[in-house]
Amino acid sequence: MKFLVEKKTIFKSLSHLQSIVDKRNALPILSNILIEVKNNELIMSSTDMDISIKETVICEVVEEGATTINAQLIYDIIKKLHDESKIEIISNDGKILTLRSGVSKFSLSCLPKEEFPLIESKIEGVKLVTKAENIYNLIDKTKFAISNEETRYFLNGLYFSVNNEEGKSILNFVGTDGHRLAKYSVQNHSNSSEVNGVIIPKKTINELYKLLSESSGNIEIEISSNKIIFFIGKLVFISKLIDGTFPDYKRVIPKNNNEILHINRSNLLSAVDRVSTIVNEKSPVIKFKLLKDVVNLSTFNNDNSSATEDIQSKYQGKDIEIGFNAKYIMDILDNLNENEIQISFQDNSSPIIAKEKSNPDLIYVLMPMRV
Repeated sequence: MKFLVEKKTIFKSLSHLQSIVDKRNALPILSNILIEVKNNELIMSSTDMDISIKETVICEVVEEGATTINAQLIYDIIKKLHDESKIEIISNDGKILTLRSGVSKFSLSCLPKEEFPLIESKIEGVKLVTKAENIYNLIDKTKFAISNEETRYFLNGLYFSVNNEEGKSILNFVGTDGHRLAKYSVQNHSNSSEVNGVIIPKKTINELYKLLSESSGNIEIEISSNKIIFFIGKLVFISKLIDGTFPDYKRVIPKNNNEILHINRSNLLSAVDRVSTIVNEKSPVIKFKLLKDVVNLSTFNNDNSSATEDIQSKYQGKDIEIGFNAKYIMDILDNLNENEIQISFQDNSSPIIAKEKSNPDLIYVLMPMRV
């Protein structure tokens, strides 16, 4: 195997591949990436057995071949080369890989390609085409609500479904940790079959989010009962799905929140941030007291310290006193964009809904805490 490739070309792909590799894997081959060269193309693959990436880039092939090399090692070496470098990579027997660039030369131990797991990039399932920015935005607005509680593994990801409503194809992402819920829907520009709902794992979501931040244009998605594949340009991103039942999120979204608060988002965020400075870490609750056109925020801690702040608002409903986790409130406010937002209440003990007027398909639900 012998080929030449530009540093900029290979380094970007290596940054994608090495990020999913488990550095502490008990199987040495899973710390490696598979390198294959043929037809003037360099095909690189990595996997942790749950997520796999296969990416193709253009290179100058002198001799076709394949081997595997430690992902972190080759990434670190190429990262330190000059940005305009041209790199020559040779492996004659599949056991040693030689990398040359200018006056630099590295000889690196390899493992044979036969030890690398087969990555299957074909499944039988639903196919759809959408804009990369659609999936990026869906993830961006919902990923913060994913649960980290491993015992409730079915919440350790985002729920993805596709519905056909009035001739329109609607993509839905939902995340919840049992205390808060984030739901965002966008209309897809091309129609597709309905997807009843699959759970995409958190690691997959985080890696996909990074990949889509660099992408524009259309992507293809294939979904089966246990696997999802994203075709992003010359990159194929494959992931297992979480085998579990996601809660019926529609039942969690309140139907009778008729007490409506209109308030400046940044003012509320700053006030919550200030008041939360003294919250009790074990119970980081802030009390909201809704009065006519005023919201009073207050909290206290075990040291008998307290904080309070009034915020002007538009509110004509009944007086309500209700407590919330300060961090959860700030997370929601951070993910809303409008200057004035709407928060709807029912009573002192029911969940609230936070929304933007211009974006009714973005819904945040938050459970209260005891004050």
